[in-house]
Amino acid sequence: MAEFKRKEGLTQAVKTFYGVGDGGFVLMSNVETFYFMNCMTNSLGFTPTQAGVINSVFSIVDAVLSWVYGMIMNGTRPKKYGRYRSWLVLVPWIVPFIFAFQFLRLSENPTVAGAIIAIAAIVSHFIWNLGYVANNTMVSVIGRTPEERGVVASGKALWNNVGSLLFSYVGLPFAGILAGIVGEKNKFAALAFVLGIVMVLTYFVHFKISDGYEEPEDEATIQAKKLAEQNKMKVGQMFAMLIKHPIVILIMIADLAKWCVNFTTKGAAIYYWRDAAHNPALQTTYTLLTSIAGIVGAYCARFIVKKVSTRLAVLTSLGGMAIFLCAEYFLYASPAAVMVCITAAFFFYGMALGSFPGLYADTVVMITAKEGHNPSGWVMGLQNVPLKVGVFLRGVIIAACLNAANWKEGVVLEGAARQGMTIAFGLVPAIFCAVGFILIIVGYKYSRADVAKAQAEIDARIEGQ
Repeated sequence: MAEFKRKEGLTQAVKTFYGVGDGGFVLMSNVETFYFMNCMTNSLGFTPTQAGVINSVFSIVDAVLSWVYGMIMNGTRPKKYGRYRSWLVLVPWIVPFIFAFQFLRLSENPTVAGAIIAIAAIVSHFIWNLGYVANNTMVSVIGRTPEERGVVASGKALWNNVGSLLFSYVGLPFAGILAGIVGEKNKFAALAFVLGIVMVLTYFVHFKISDGYEEPEDEATIQAKKLAEQNKMKVGQMFAMLIKHPIVILIMIADLAKWCVNFTTKGAAIYYWRDAAHNPALQTTYTLLTSIAGIVGAYCARFIVKKVSTRLAVLTSLGGMAIFLCAEYFLYASPAAVMVCITAAFFFYGMALGSFPGLYADTVVMITAKEGHNPSGWVMGLQNVPLKVGVFLRGVIIAACLNAANWKEGVVLEGAARQGMTIAFGLVPAIFCAVGFILIIVGYKYSRADVAKAQAEIDARIEGQ
């Protein structure tokens, strides 16, 4: 195997386009996020109860499996293009073909049809999560310094928000176009397939522009065997590492705040604009403004990371979300004030989306320096856990808040009930952010100098092999 020479610094392609895969992933996954339940009840003829059961089955399985993907990458033999980079092209191409079946009814028997849909959802999610975790792990592979990792992470967050913005305006119209080709009943399956292809292509962009950043672990050579052994971890080692370095668990709990803001506020928004503000048309304005704010916040994150630290960027984002979401709860009577507050909150959400991966990546450096094992796939893959928990909490929080406010379909809300609509839309996510802020303040003590010193130790160790 030819001697590997790693690229130094970040290429312009990485600075500009590493993140386009996140945009493609959001375009694809939003088909499920926005239209899965609607497809089940309106297009495929399932009752709301049947659709809820199907959704619960695959969501629970998906959440239970959320921690295993990094374990697979760190616990198996490396692939041709590197332990992590290889997964960007190894499995994503399978996803569109299976994901489409999540939106098809292949039997008149609801049990059989539901089982097929649930299996398609579980399998497609398992496969796409391998690529998703590899994509997140590449933040720590490409970036050698906190500043570089901040640039890569903020680029991912920026494109993520771009994908959300694009889907909000082209998703349903495109499904309508596809309905003219495959029929109304199959339009969401076609949309899932086409946008799945977009995800595959954009992940391939990540694969190409990350060439030269990860050393292939060819086990045919002694030197690569040492590298492969260093990066391969046993299951017991992975869990022991979490016990020895509980900072990872602390970051995951704090990171849950970010996903609670994203999923819960988006899911609860329509109840405020339609039932409390009495103006459902504001939902479109809300989607536009928060998407733009998220893009700007994600872009700004890299400058805070570069000038100060990743830790400060995370604290700023959590504190900002907590303040503006709490203010939204108290200003519930003014839709204009709520719109300003939620837009500001999503500016800080974009900042959180662009800085939290860097916090995980810096922690990987600290653990690698101390333990001699590189747990990148395992630790970076654990970002999937708070995301899945956030999806689960969305339903629990919104349902509880609706019940507490005595919400009923078609009933116009006033007074305390009107404020109750901002509990899930603002107050509860604000509490999660405040808790996350406190956890990072108290528990995360790694400075920029600590991370730089640890990275220098790792580089010296590799050069000495």
